[in-house]
Amino acid sequence: MTTTTQAATRGREMEASNRSLLSGVDLPVFLISGGALALFVVLALYDLDWVSSGVNTAFAFSTKYFGAYWQILLLATFFIGLALAVGRTGRVVMGGTDTPVISTFQWTSIIMCTLLAGGGVFWAAAEPMAHFLSPSPLYAAQGTETGTAQAAYHALAQSFMHWGFLAWAILGSLTGIIFMYLHYEKGLPLKPRTLLYPVLGERVMTGPLGAIVDACCVLAVVAGTVGPIGFLGLQISFGLEFLFGIPDTYATQASVLFGLILVYTLSAVSGVTRGIQILSRTNVMLALLLMLFILLAGPTGFIIDGFLQSFGIYLHEFMPMATFRADPGWLDWWTVFFWGWFLGYGPLMAMFVARISRGRTIRQMVTLISIVAPVITCFWFTIVGGAGIAFELNDPGVISEPFSGMNLPAALMATTSALPLGQWVSALFLILTVIFVATTGDSMTYAVSMVMTGTDHPQTGVRVFWGVMMGVTAAILISIGSGGISALQSFIVVTAVPVSLVLLPSLWVAPRIAYTMAREQGL
Repeated sequence: MTTTTQAATRGREMEASNRSLLSGVDLPVFLISGGALALFVVLALYDLDWVSSGVNTAFAFSTKYFGAYWQILLLATFFIGLALAVGRTGRVVMGGTDTPVISTFQWTSIIMCTLLAGGGVFWAAAEPMAHFLSPSPLYAAQGTETGTAQAAYHALAQSFMHWGFLAWAILGSLTGIIFMYLHYEKGLPLKPRTLLYPVLGERVMTGPLGAIVDACCVLAVVAGTVGPIGFLGLQISFGLEFLFGIPDTYATQASVLFGLILVYTLSAVSGVTRGIQILSRTNVMLALLLMLFILLAGPTGFIIDGFLQSFGIYLHEFMPMATFRADPGWLDWWTVFFWGWFLGYGPLMAMFVARISRGRTIRQMVTLISIVAPVITCFWFTIVGGAGIAFELNDPGVISEPFSGMNLPAALMATTSALPLGQWVSALFLILTVIFVATTGDSMTYAVSMVMTGTDHPQTGVRVFWGVMMGVTAAILISIGSGGISALQSFIVVTAVPVSLVLLPSLWVAPRIAYTMAREQGL
């Protein structure tokens, strides 16, 4: 325990030193992460084709040499987390308090909204349709015939793989345990580098390696958040023209973005117990309302049958889908792309999960993140994507033609427009998407600010800076066309390479910490 205490002391000294440099901000981390992001934007403005070419080369390298490793890492994280939840360690209470800091409903709402994010709206409509029109190689090899109910079930099952158990588990199940123990009980700073302390010791807390680790994780999550913010501007602008005839121009896109910046920055400034909770609660209530409406007014029978059939296929084909390696080209733009995206969020999302999960047991946290939330997500994909497939089966071309060319917002608008009160439902889905992205924006603004200060109550000015910076970066990138955002999306996968190495030790560190806490708590 002596070395841990020394590291905690060094961490506090480091924080004090950083405060004297720039109002509590870890200056090296700020300069590395902020400078890299600024350089990316400047180069994209100067020569987008050159930047895209370089990013695509790095993307191909990352997926070729790290894709299989990421697949194994996510599988191991999921199963080890389940083992800790089921065993005696599941009763361990985390966070240095026996009382949960927020109610169960609010806790669930924040986690669902933050981790699912706006991608869960547009991808929920588009991805099942994409796999329905062009089955994954695994199901194509099984002779799945396109345009059939069986193809629909396989399409939904493949979508469940990308947004289900494995995707959620990497976002805080094991790493959340580590942060809970080392920060709240041992006093180490709330920074990504803390994940490596059990392996590398004190040198990672005070040396340049720690700053590089933190900066890489910040850069990954900022890129992962700027991308959805930018795409939101493009998608909402498309929806406004589709529904109300408002011209789909850069002025409209920028107006949407600046409105979004205002909402999520104010939410992040107000804190976890106020703005973030209010947005999450509103988000959940609106999502539940729309789910119930589509379930009752839409193709009810197909949705229910589709969920049961597809979830059964998902469970039966879980390992074949999770370990599929036969078609690297398809993997790069589907499974491995999603794994890289979610891995990039891993450390900072775990910090945020730790911040709102104090007083919860390991069993409660792992069950919510790795089991309950994925099942709800799969049902959401069936509600939105399954309805679209049902309409396509009844009237071929009604969804697939607008969706042509992977037009994600068009797939959503075509699906919602086919429902009773279609224009109203479409408008509500646009509002839902804005709130979804806002909840991601505020939570990640908060998490990045925690990295900059090392505390779970970062200064208001730091939160405002990062909230505005991410939104402005998105606005600049979409000014040069969707190619700027697309390049950033591919860059997310590149940043996942170092981040995935930061996450690797959690496979054995989290179980060791869980058993240590179990002994300390007399379990």
